[in-house]
Amino acid sequence: MPPTLASLVHHSALKLTVRAGADRLDVPVRWAHVSELADPVPYMEGGELLLITALKLDAEDPEAMRRYVKRLVGAGVVGLGFAVGVNYEDIPGALVDAAADEGLPLLEVPRRTPFLAISKAVSAAIAADQYRAVTAGFAAQRELTRQALTDGPEGLLSALASQVDGWAALYDASGAVVATAPEWAGRRAARLTADVERLRERPAPASSVVGGPDNEDRVELHSLGTGRRPRAALAVGTAAAPGTAERYAVHSAIALLTLTTERSRSLRAAEQRLGAAVLRMLLAGEPDHARAVAGDLYGSLLDAPFRVIVAEAVPAVRMAVEGQAPVPGDLLGALAEAAESAAARAGEAVLVVPDGERLVVLAADEGAAVGACADHAAALEAGRAAGEQGAAAGEGELVMGVSAPVGPVAAAAAYKQAEQALSVARRRGRVCVEHEQLAAGSVVPLLADDAVKAFADGLLRALHEHDATGRGDLVASLRAWLSRHGQWDAAAADLGVHRHTLRYRMRRVEEILGRSLDDPDVRMELWLALKATSTEQ
Repeated sequence: MPPTLASLVHHSALKLTVRAGADRLDVPVRWAHVSELADPVPYMEGGELLLITALKLDAEDPEAMRRYVKRLVGAGVVGLGFAVGVNYEDIPGALVDAAADEGLPLLEVPRRTPFLAISKAVSAAIAADQYRAVTAGFAAQRELTRQALTDGPEGLLSALASQVDGWAALYDASGAVVATAPEWAGRRAARLTADVERLRERPAPASSVVGGPDNEDRVELHSLGTGRRPRAALAVGTAAAPGTAERYAVHSAIALLTLTTERSRSLRAAEQRLGAAVLRMLLAGEPDHARAVAGDLYGSLLDAPFRVIVAEAVPAVRMAVEGQAPVPGDLLGALAEAAESAAARAGEAVLVVPDGERLVVLAADEGAAVGACADHAAALEAGRAAGEQGAAAGEGELVMGVSAPVGPVAAAAAYKQAEQALSVARRRGRVCVEHEQLAAGSVVPLLADDAVKAFADGLLRALHEHDATGRGDLVASLRAWLSRHGQWDAAAADLGVHRHTLRYRMRRVEEILGRSLDDPDVRMELWLALKATSTEQ
């Protein structure tokens, strides 16, 4: 611990005597400073033991001493040493009384004790304290390293919490709590998720200090990682600001956790190349080769049904207008982090393959990664509804399609399903569409596509032009006849005309369109065209 007035008083070589403020000797001393100025306050920083001989002071004037001592206390001076036998044979009573009134410790320095000896004692004590702190810091670093090697991040957090006499928590890239030490700190750590998310928005390395929940403690947050986006975060909660030894322990933990949570770029690149190779083999219909290449890294993923998720970053309209390049990296990167973090917490394999402005994810059906992607899509959907979607920020939007659960043999079909769902999500203005939803719904809403409407208008234009002349109602007659599956009597009854009249109208339809109504493909196209145009009414 740093030197205090009490340790100086008990220093056998200094022979100091306490004349006032005996109840405040446990105050740390930052430095010992000699000044004979009548007002040394402008040169004080706080925490000093001021040494004087009263060369320029009227130490016997009670009013002058009250003002002098009051200013010293206000400047943070922790003690006053008065050398006797130089200008005064004894400490004047006015100074003793003023120090007692203000609670300022007053030490009598005998003539045989030079001020230099006191300064050396303070300096030596400070140096010894710093040496102890550094030694303790290195010991803490060794212990943290040992725990990290033997018990992983959990053991490291436990050792760190012990070193700082507080608690520690590790967050993953998504801001979720991964581990805490002690276990009771889990609830405190979870309440800081919003602060961790704000920290993640800043380039690494970054740190911040926040008040703990209900002001229970002081919490330091540190980002972990070497890239632009932090890979994880560390929270350290203590009752007060960490000392030198504790600071060494925190910095050592940051370095070690960065090594354990941030894989090297070459390793990540190798994993991505391996994942891309596995995906290519699956899509090429070579599941056995894909399984052999996947090995232990992705092999478990191919042993159970999985889903294929294809995500795409759609540039915002404003970007196209201003000629700016799209910025899909953050949108796709956030989705990749959500999937990978969820899979890591659940201990399941997930294959994430970046593909330009697309991201392909293979994840276990009903697993944590699929759930994380669904939650991510739901959050974006809610943000879009609230006007907070990426387009509002000029970053574009994220859309994704999800396949049905399949095995390795049907991976190519699943990829096509995901692409189909992605296309529907894009047309419908949705963030995410699952392939099962396409079959469960109706094809009619798909006819609202502009291209389909244009085709329908072109196909039926001649019939509408004919009806506009007042020479018959061919469009309504065609609709009635198709709806009755070509049954003349039923369709004529619906129209209120004779069946011979209806037959004449259908011949006119064939003549005008140049198509035969006996062709089922023609009937299908005409019916879809009628349905497409009816959606506009």
